[in-house]
Amino acid sequence: MKTAVLGAGMVGSAIALDLASRHHVTAFDVNENNLTLLSKRNPRIETKKADLKDYSSYLALLAPFDLVVTAVPGFMGYKSLEAVINCGKDIVDISFFPEEVLQLDKLAKEKKVTVITDCGVSPGMSNFIIGRCNDEMKINALEIYVGGLPKVRKKPFQYKAPFSPADVIEEYTRPARLMENGFIVTKPALSEVEWIHFDEVGTLEAFNTDGLRSLLYTMPHIRNQKEKTLRYPGHVDIILSLKESNFFSEKPIEVNGVNVSPLQVTSQILFHEWKLGLEEEELTVMKVLLHGEGKAIEWNLLDYYDKETKISSMARTTGYTCTAAVNLIALGMFNEKGVFPPELVGKYKECFDFVLEYLLERNVIWKKSMQ
Repeated sequence: MKTAVLGAGMVGSAIALDLASRHHVTAFDVNENNLTLLSKRNPRIETKKADLKDYSSYLALLAPFDLVVTAVPGFMGYKSLEAVINCGKDIVDISFFPEEVLQLDKLAKEKKVTVITDCGVSPGMSNFIIGRCNDEMKINALEIYVGGLPKVRKKPFQYKAPFSPADVIEEYTRPARLMENGFIVTKPALSEVEWIHFDEVGTLEAFNTDGLRSLLYTMPHIRNQKEKTLRYPGHVDIILSLKESNFFSEKPIEVNGVNVSPLQVTSQILFHEWKLGLEEEELTVMKVLLHGEGKAIEWNLLDYYDKETKISSMARTTGYTCTAAVNLIALGMFNEKGVFPPELVGKYKECFDFVLEYLLERNVIWKKSMQ
């Protein structure tokens, strides 16, 4: 199958490399360095420089392809996805954008395409798990905890971004939506900090972020839902200080007669502070807790940078969930038309088992336990 991957960053490259074992892959990116690095790792992958913000070019750009993966930064995600749907292509999307993706469902049905969206680790694999468990039991409450962390803790941030730092800042500023007693409530990002101990990692701090997304609308019968991001202790206080001091403000301020956006300056500084080295070791830790029928089901993931393939853990756990979904479509295991968050795909046991086995083959190991 001829597959286009839009975006050749850390995660997009991992997606392209994995898909190249089964598909004819072409990767598109505006950054020539990203494309050069990818081509060196696998010369079989075709690379093409393209300004993916030029959505009008998609029709000609994507004409030769059967399926498209959108792995662009969040601020481009919605328009990219909409443009690809208009091209009549099946899509798997990992872009973490703020717009409501289900409003594209009508268009996808009209174009007779299959769209699996938010298909990363969280949102993504967490949704697959919830969709499957929801089909097996009555769930009253769910909790999701997830974080990508550097193995070496370096002050002050003790953090490195395995994907676009702009998307991380968006995660820290976008209000978090939760479900409490059957009602959607909105709380500030970074709020309600709690501490959770993980045996092989230590104690981490967890805080509200807007990661529930489609679950609020596809699973409204689950009356209590929350998703929290994990970081090393002390990270939240630093980010809150920046946030409350207007370092994340888009409103320009005058500096020596020049109007400057504090957010743009902060983003540039953090891009260098948070830049994850190509061979820098990091890890992904995640927990999904489901409560109902007098029992609790717990799914856990702890994944590390792969020294052999030199692919980051976040790229592996995000990218391989995405490529599993690509193969679900390619193999005809899922071909319903419209926009489908992963929970609406994972409810099918055959699809869920395929994704779980696909990840296991790549040593991304999810462990299930009962409480």
